[in-house]
Amino acid sequence: MRIAVVGATGLVGTKMLQVLEERRFPVTELIPVASERSVGKKVAFAGKEYTVVSMQQAIELKPAIALFSAGGSTSTQWAPEFAKAGITVIDNSSAWRMDPAVPLVVPEVNAAVLKASDKIIANPNCSTIQMVVALKPLHDAFKIKRVVVSTYQSVTGTGVKAVDQLMNERANGTSEVMAYKYRIDLNAIPQIDVFLDNGYTKEEMKMVNETCKIMGDNTIKVSATTVRIPVIGGHSESVNVEFSQPFELSAIRHLLSNAPGVVVQDDPILQLYPMPMTAHERDEVFVGRLRVDETQPNTLNMWIVSDNLRKGAATNAVQIAEYLVKNQLV
Repeated sequence: MRIAVVGATGLVGTKMLQVLEERRFPVTELIPVASERSVGKKVAFAGKEYTVVSMQQAIELKPAIALFSAGGSTSTQWAPEFAKAGITVIDNSSAWRMDPAVPLVVPEVNAAVLKASDKIIANPNCSTIQMVVALKPLHDAFKIKRVVVSTYQSVTGTGVKAVDQLMNERANGTSEVMAYKYRIDLNAIPQIDVFLDNGYTKEEMKMVNETCKIMGDNTIKVSATTVRIPVIGGHSESVNVEFSQPFELSAIRHLLSNAPGVVVQDDPILQLYPMPMTAHERDEVFVGRLRVDETQPNTLNMWIVSDNLRKGAATNAVQIAEYLVKNQLV
């Protein structure tokens, strides 16, 4: 089982290597791929060193699966080339997510849509992934009408430059490295990605459009506000969910407690609730602050936290690969 990791030297690519090793994915040969300036560098994996190769070299080595985490333009250019060579691409960028011919997959939610003929598979946006993992069992039971979500997202979602900016500002009060237009330490920036004509950001519209596609239901209405905060470790979300049917809070707890990939942390007496620092380096989606919205019928408030580099990116991609192997789709 030859596996290529495209963008192997980046923040998410490095996490993909870690997750592949931790989950004991059956890699017989790793093919680390990166930009031309990184070709020839060494990457450690499972006690061995592997040499970083170019895109064309990787295609010639014919891996079974290529995990892409190298940005949208790279994926747009190269994913079809890998696919043409019979390699199954699992792409972490936004390039293919809304392509009607490309499945957008969160394994706990919709892995069943995958077929052997799918040569490009899209990994959803990090903030969408954790939300739909928690929403899926509730939608199946009570049918969701509308979701209003506000996110509190880690700087790791931007990349190494953003982490450097935060840590420099924290240590020195200022930073020469600026991933954001504004200071991020001791601040909150209500903009993730570029603004669109409708006044929403691209990140916000990703949550709107991807949720419907993953859940397989275009009737779900989603309104999102996405915010970057000075946190390393995971994304948090305040989610208000309106259902078509009435529910009991006990039923919500039961469904979430038994949902794949979900951990319920919800005890006000003990002040137990999910936080980025406790979700860090974990693969689960943590849910808490469960309470009925007393202002309108059939509506729930919940708080969802997950490690955005793991379940929000690397782990989800590896889980897709695991499903493909288990079901002999590669």
